[in-house]
Amino acid sequence: MEKEDVSFLCETLNDIDYYGENGPVMAQLSKTEAEKRFENPTPLATLTERARFVIEKKDGTKIGSIAHYFILPSRWMEIGYDVIPSARGRGYGTEAVQIMVDYLFLSKDIVRIQAVTNKGNKSSQRVLEKAGFTKEGTLRKVGYVRGERTDAYVYSILREEWKEPKILTKTSK
Repeated sequence: MEKEDVSFLCETLNDIDYYGENGPVMAQLSKTEAEKRFENPTPLATLTERARFVIEKKDGTKIGSIAHYFILPSRWMEIGYDVIPSARGRGYGTEAVQIMVDYLFLSKDIVRIQAVTNKGNKSSQRVLEKAGFTKEGTLRKVGYVRGERTDAYVYSILREEWKEPKILTKTSK
């Protein structure tokens, strides 16, 4: 994600319907504040290797974002992703997750990648399963969605389950 993508990020984060009925209502964030955070990450960011990428269609239209992060020096990473409502159900989320999995296993010395999804978010669960993730269990009352405490599922894929790239064939380091 580049500085010029901050506007897109603010637009999506500030749209109460963006995350749908299974997502949290996010705190509103001004473009000025988002740019400031982009330029000067929080102290937690210094303990974490993380990166956010914009998901784009082939014509360059921005349709979502995907991120990876881990608290150093763990040997696993977590990913998170979102796609705008009008682009959901078309395989973009699955493709973005597969690309991220390929990238992380090709470029990082990690043994696992995990993702957490609200228990009601069936679309996200399908994305993870199509990308080769396995549902490991339930995190009880870990989320807060639209005024209610909610459970979430944790999914993971291990390096030995991944075996080879699904989309990427090589990366530049």
